[in-house]
Amino acid sequence: MTAHDQLVLVLDFGAQYGQLIARRVRDLHVYSEIIPCDTPAQEIAALNPDALILSGGPASVYADDAPDVDEKIFELGIPVLGFCYGQQIMAVKLGGSVGHTEIGEYGHTCLHVQGESQLFAGTPREQQVWMSHRDAVSVVPEGFAVTSTTDVCPVASMECAERRLYATQFHPEVRHTPYGNDLLGNFLFKICGLKPSWTMEGIIEQKVAEIREQTKGEKVILALSGGVDSAVAAALVHRAVGDKLTCIFVNHGLLRKGEPESVEQVFTEQFGIPLIHVHAERRYADLLKGVVDPEEKRRRIGGEFWKVFFEEAQRMDGVKYLAQGTIYPDIIESGARKTGGKASTIKSHHNLIPFPDGVHFDLVEPLDHFFKDEVRALGTALGLPDEIVYRQPFPGPGLAIRIIGEVTLDKLEILKNADAVVREELDAYNAKLFAETGERNSEHSCWQYFAVLPDIRSVGVMGDERTYQRPVIIRAVESSDAMTADWAKLPYEVLARISGRIVAEVPGINRVAYDITSKPPATIEWE
Repeated sequence: MTAHDQLVLVLDFGAQYGQLIARRVRDLHVYSEIIPCDTPAQEIAALNPDALILSGGPASVYADDAPDVDEKIFELGIPVLGFCYGQQIMAVKLGGSVGHTEIGEYGHTCLHVQGESQLFAGTPREQQVWMSHRDAVSVVPEGFAVTSTTDVCPVASMECAERRLYATQFHPEVRHTPYGNDLLGNFLFKICGLKPSWTMEGIIEQKVAEIREQTKGEKVILALSGGVDSAVAAALVHRAVGDKLTCIFVNHGLLRKGEPESVEQVFTEQFGIPLIHVHAERRYADLLKGVVDPEEKRRRIGGEFWKVFFEEAQRMDGVKYLAQGTIYPDIIESGARKTGGKASTIKSHHNLIPFPDGVHFDLVEPLDHFFKDEVRALGTALGLPDEIVYRQPFPGPGLAIRIIGEVTLDKLEILKNADAVVREELDAYNAKLFAETGERNSEHSCWQYFAVLPDIRSVGVMGDERTYQRPVIIRAVESSDAMTADWAKLPYEVLARISGRIVAEVPGINRVAYDITSKPPATIEWE
């Protein structure tokens, strides 16, 4: 945990929205971090936080294995705000009661604010909120007042203003609660007395100082993938250490059309960062011969990346540090590696580095407590171009998992050219929407879009002759976080233009299809 002049700790009870709470606090320019719900009060006090937020959670407070909290946190004199399960555990720990309601509340609900509360200052007496619960507080603890109700929930929020303890049964952190940000702002600024001081300029200054302190003039290498995270990490580390940084760019040949050239141009010409461009295209082509299983593709591509990288790294003398673009969700999803959290491991992240025997570098991870949107904002502040900062999410195995079946050089060429058409047309479509709305992610803009090459052929007619060539599938989705996604309702004229261009410009393609499946039940990627 890094030092900050203001700190809000989010105690995680296994919430679906745990990360979202921390992000919303940061959106209000106050630094926040996530810690396990059962962190002892003594440890919390030692971190000197300015406020605590208790997240929601899926359990019942009375279940045998229910997530617990050290009740002494309520005696620290630190302002506390609880959401959903956070309200229920606060009530139980302080002498109140939680009951199982006959009717649950899920989704939009009308809230009736009563009395005067700083938490609801400046918001309507009747407002929409997002509920998701079956259990609810039935008796508030001594000294608490009920500050809002719904038609189903008699204690939709409660507070003990004297002790600065506040809680809501609903979720202010989600966009479905229109005044949620106002409530969070009231808690942070009116109740806790904090200032919106966490800005990109201050962040860069702090991180540069931390990197310099850690590396102390030693040489640093960085594995540059061409993705957003590693690119921003490279720009940030370079600002701190200058020509002590060398980037190693392993080109496996599975990037999109024009991307290797763009990466080299930005980092060598614009930033003047020493860059070793390793052309491993043929090596990867041989490695993937005959491989059709997507998990085997991922395993081989990921393993080979580090082999190639460390072969280059070991040719360099006097390198002590390895920088990489690990970001906060990577750590949380990898079992809360640094936060000490109790969350189960969702996936083994590729940034957990497999050092070869006898090889080790100390890690520099300047982005390891930043969310993706914050990383993009950092990239812009550091001067990276939009084509890199707002690059679409792209899987580590690259186009290999957008080619169904065996990956060959011929298939790669076809897919790169088809995908380039999709990106050109939908980049222009998004740019038009941005010009009209001023929002980068407006209601109808595409969040991610690409082409997929299936392992089949289809009959067609071109130039009065029968063809038996490959189809291409377009995938375009609207999403904000990749947890769920809806297929993009693109105008027919846009789809027609994409289809016409692909068939006319990409040899080997005679049919274009559009995937209209949402996530769930499908995933965004095909493999």
